[in-house]
Amino acid sequence: MSLFHVSEEILQAQQDAGRASGSVELIAVSKVQPNDRVLAVLQQGHRVFGENRVQEAEGKWPEFQKTFPDAKVHLLGPLQSNKARAAMRLFDCLHTLDRPKLATALARLAQELGHCPALFIQVNTGLEPQKAGIAPDAVDTFVKDCRALDLPVMGLMCIPPVEEEASLHFALLAKLARRNGLEGLSMGMSDDFAKAISFGATHVRVGSAIFGARVQAPHP
Repeated sequence: MSLFHVSEEILQAQQDAGRASGSVELIAVSKVQPNDRVLAVLQQGHRVFGENRVQEAEGKWPEFQKTFPDAKVHLLGPLQSNKARAAMRLFDCLHTLDRPKLATALARLAQELGHCPALFIQVNTGLEPQKAGIAPDAVDTFVKDCRALDLPVMGLMCIPPVEEEASLHFALLAKLARRNGLEGLSMGMSDDFAKAISFGATHVRVGSAIFGARVQAPHP
């Protein structure tokens, strides 16, 4: 596929779902992609990208943003509390607020720095032990606690279990968001973003369908 084809599919999915054109933001997942591929997508006019690791983003985006100052970068991977300060500087949005300790660290840094990226709370909709995220039955309390810390929570994020029907998880995330008055839904990837849009996704995270197969980072 390509950026053009993904963008066309998003437009069609919005239309099929009776949603306004432009109601879904495409995050081009550029993690472990060679710089020439990322540059090609930037040159096509796309400006919203997703990275998984603070260190990789630090080595890539400050340089790109010299030429493309309007490029926005979202953190899609797990965030260690000791990397929170760097993340606050690098990213426009964090999709993986997944525990009280991180919420407290971000709130403290927001007070100190005077700004905070937009935030999505990661929900472990499948209750997978190997996966980070807030359990569905703990979301209401966690949203309330984050609001008490004055954190700019804009929505919820999930990564459905590979072996389960994604629709069930998209529907659950949408229900939890509505219940908490949150408009943002970060859900849907290369294989299922059209389905996610039908369930209300506002942000879809698409990598391989735009850039091609991921390039594995060399071992240190």
